[in-house]
Amino acid sequence: MQTLKDVSCGNTVTVVKLHGEGAVKRRIMDMGITKGTDVHVRKVAPLGDPIEVNVRGYELSLRKADAEMIEVK
Repeated sequence: MQTLKDVSCGNTVTVVKLHGEGAVKRRIMDMGITKGTDVHVRKVAPLGDPIEVNVRGYELSLRKADAEMIEVK
């Protein structure tokens, strides 16, 4: 299983499944990250947190903990 946290800078992946429970999962979905969505990893901070991605035409910064909950292929 590959998560968004493991994707290197410059790659585009597709969301397969969202892990997590309740409010955290809902918050990720509200940001536009849902099953089948393409996510392009633009930048990763020097220490790996946060990760800047492009989703549905806008830029979004995610914490590593949130990126770990997003399964991609």
